[in-house]
Amino acid sequence: MRNAERGSLPRTLLRRLFGWGERCFAVIGLILTVYHTGFQLSPVVSPSMAPTLQGTSRQDADWLLIEKWTYRFRRPERWEVVSFHTDWGFQVAKRVVGLPGESVALTSGILHVNGVAAERPPALEAIDYLAYGNLHGNRSVDCGDGYYVLGDDSKDSEDSRFEGPVPTHRIEGRAWLIVWPLERFGRFG
Repeated sequence: MRNAERGSLPRTLLRRLFGWGERCFAVIGLILTVYHTGFQLSPVVSPSMAPTLQGTSRQDADWLLIEKWTYRFRRPERWEVVSFHTDWGFQVAKRVVGLPGESVALTSGILHVNGVAAERPPALEAIDYLAYGNLHGNRSVDCGDGYYVLGDDSKDSEDSRFEGPVPTHRIEGRAWLIVWPLERFGRFG
């Protein structure tokens, strides 16, 4: 009888190991599915969103986690940082300042939406938007069905002033978390 018990012990241990292995692979598969359907990791390789996002190359870039689920349930809001692809296929992140159906103008450094000065959140008051491109000369730009986006470092940003409003279907998600470097780790407000 002891030989029978010895033979069943390795089988029982092997079954438990296979059971744990199945569970581990299932959890890993679930995590990968959630990540690929709802998130994207992207480096910031342009100073156009400084000081919010920093980086000029992959070596010194902020690594940004883009969250894709929110905009399935609601539209982007003013002052959020959104991620989208340009006409050339580059993924970029910019701040939403104008919503569909609105008009945007920049007068003496003050952003106006539908003719009224837009009130900025306190954290964004130090940002100076410059009247370049289609905002030059106190012109007003209609957002149409898109979103008017600007870089926080507007002297070095290829944004809606030059490319026009971003169509809704091109917005992929919102900036959610800086994951690298660790000293800048944190969630967007």
